[in-house]
Amino acid sequence: MMKEKKIRIPMVDFKAQYISIEKEINAVIKEVLLSGQYILGPVVKEFEEQVAAFCGVKYAMGVASGSDALILALRALDIGPGDEVITTPFTFVATAHAIVHCGAKPVFVDIEPDTFNINPDLIEPTITKKTKAIIPVHLYGHPANMDPIMGIAKAYNLYVVEDAAQAFGARYNGRKVGSIGHVGCFSFFPTKNLGCYGDGGMVVTDNTNIAEKVDILRRQGCREKYHAEMIGYNSRLDAIQAAILKVKLKYIDEWNEKRRQVAHRYNKLLANTSIKIPVEATYAYHVYHQYTLRTSKRDELRKLLSENGIESMIYYPAPLHKQKVYASFLPKLVLEESERASREVFSLPINVLMESRLQNRIIEIIN
Repeated sequence: MMKEKKIRIPMVDFKAQYISIEKEINAVIKEVLLSGQYILGPVVKEFEEQVAAFCGVKYAMGVASGSDALILALRALDIGPGDEVITTPFTFVATAHAIVHCGAKPVFVDIEPDTFNINPDLIEPTITKKTKAIIPVHLYGHPANMDPIMGIAKAYNLYVVEDAAQAFGARYNGRKVGSIGHVGCFSFFPTKNLGCYGDGGMVVTDNTNIAEKVDILRRQGCREKYHAEMIGYNSRLDAIQAAILKVKLKYIDEWNEKRRQVAHRYNKLLANTSIKIPVEATYAYHVYHQYTLRTSKRDELRKLLSENGIESMIYYPAPLHKQKVYASFLPKLVLEESERASREVFSLPINVLMESRLQNRIIEIIN
């Protein structure tokens, strides 16, 4: 008797998404190659205009990565040595690294246990005379609670830089994330809801001065070629990636809605288990970049899933204040919710083309 072939379920299926739009992607790549214009240029400008319109802002500047987007945004706000920037420790390291790259100091504030985002109630006590900005992270595709954050920022004359790397298309009280703070930053890393076939990022804003500074900074600090005004970076979105992203942007609302449908089906299938399923706050339109659960039996459950060919991931296994690079100058900091989350969270596969039978298989193993 033949042994039944084990079904393998990956976290992300890049190939399937590409096949679904293969003709469009191949056509625009060929068009760019034939144009001879590979860095910035008209295709990038068109994509920037489309993203600005999508987000409801005046300006969008394509850069080399989501990490660069954060660095250039902070630099454009003149944040540097001696300054402090408040953010969450429960995020990818790039959020805090951007602060340090600018010469400033990250100040970590604990998270809400349900949304995993920065807790606005804990921000004000950490503000000092050195505080210049707050970076809320819209983690997993769920918007941070922006109204109280913006209220605090206004009261203390602080900038708000939205780290929306995981939340393209998410909405807070009807407004697109990235358009609420003074600056918004996106990543187009391949795993993102709107992802390219390499690295890419975007800075969005309504502020003309900020937009001009970001534009200069991404061009080695030059407004006019070969005439540097400031110490800048080589951080430009290339035309092939912009062309790919232009194709995908047409589908992003549909794809985000399909991710929500997959997430809601997971929720229904897991409703009677002891595992804590994701929440969606009343103010939020969650786009489920990750479908993240939490349980005290995480490691045993992930082992069982792996043995049955099902990938899962931990985002993130250690909060930033407990990692070597930051623990060295924050040795006594205790942030209980972030630390507890890092011991309990794990993410299941989710994508727009996910079949119900695969979800059923995952839930069968969990049960």
